[in-house]
Amino acid sequence: MQQTTTCQDVSHEADSAANTEADHAANPETNHLSALTAHQESSIHPLLDGATSLDNAVSNESFQLSRFVKDKTLSLVDRIESYEDIIDLDIGDTTLLRARNLERETGLRQLYIKFEGSNPTGTQKDRIAFAQCLDAVRRDYDTIACSTCGNYGAAVALAANLAGLKCYIFIPETFHTLRLGEMEKAGAIIEKVKGTYEDAVRYSAVQASKYGWYDANPGGLNTSQQLMTYAQIAHEIYDTLRDAPKIIAAPVSNGTMFAGIYRGFASLYKRGKTSRIPRMIAASSYKKNPIVYSYQKGYLTCMDLDQTKITENRINEPLINWHSFDGDEALYALKNSNGSAYDISDETMMMYTKKLKIKEGLHVLPASTVGLAALLDLHQKTPLEPDRYVAVLTGRK
Repeated sequence: MQQTTTCQDVSHEADSAANTEADHAANPETNHLSALTAHQESSIHPLLDGATSLDNAVSNESFQLSRFVKDKTLSLVDRIESYEDIIDLDIGDTTLLRARNLERETGLRQLYIKFEGSNPTGTQKDRIAFAQCLDAVRRDYDTIACSTCGNYGAAVALAANLAGLKCYIFIPETFHTLRLGEMEKAGAIIEKVKGTYEDAVRYSAVQASKYGWYDANPGGLNTSQQLMTYAQIAHEIYDTLRDAPKIIAAPVSNGTMFAGIYRGFASLYKRGKTSRIPRMIAASSYKKNPIVYSYQKGYLTCMDLDQTKITENRINEPLINWHSFDGDEALYALKNSNGSAYDISDETMMMYTKKLKIKEGLHVLPASTVGLAALLDLHQKTPLEPDRYVAVLTGRK
């Protein structure tokens, strides 16, 4: 596998395994990767994620703590504690704000927004990226691998950099994301893979198994940990509201965050902390998500879509897929909370992006507005009684 100091456009073939293994053995450090080339090949789609991190992604204290995490002369216990301190300082505990201007416009009371854009790289992906890097340090891995279309890769690259882990990120060769620059600056080794995102996930998992890397891909052995990490969102909402809201509305792609939030509230309810489990509302790009499709059809398990009919663009790309790795978990959350699932158009996403900027001063990823759009559409058709409602949004420009 060829490694360079620029974004690589590499096609991986099954018969190239021998060369790949030899190249990995050399494993050169890539601390300073060059910027993206000014022009991309015309065959590459200009898919923009819409979420970018600030220049100072984490606090100065976290950078100081990172030195201790990387210092292998220290005990593993001390290194783990330092990385846990980084997570406590900069990850999660995101804003839950009352959207009063939207309330006044729509008549829905009380509407809250859980804004995941205040995480270091601007999305909820930081939560599982840092949790898995902590697990990798604890289990004495030196390398972590994942596949991405943008946001998750940026999160893992930053988390791995602070943990002192080498990071391999696999991206479908037809995808282009402006977040590549962030991944490269964080020292990640980026490789392009033939096929779809799902193909990149499988290839990344194979490479991780082959070379003994920590596998941070969705749908793998770490699914339970990923769900538990996202359950923290529920706990943070409870910490502010002191009970569960009537409805939680959130975007779904692979279904991991959605299922994790449900698990969090189910646990709180079983422990007697809340008076109810919220009704879960899932939403995604119009007719381009297996979870929404399967729920609307009444299927008991998540069915794959015909991948030849999936069309991606810069607006819906973070949402769509023909296979949802944690689709069954998300369907379980929908069915057991008497929830519902909705298709949202690109035009509606853009409308709510502009509305949130004007009404609430939030710069959000268009794809993340689908949950809010579904909730307000539901209220418009059948007015919801005064209670507490939460929409999860992410993304920051």
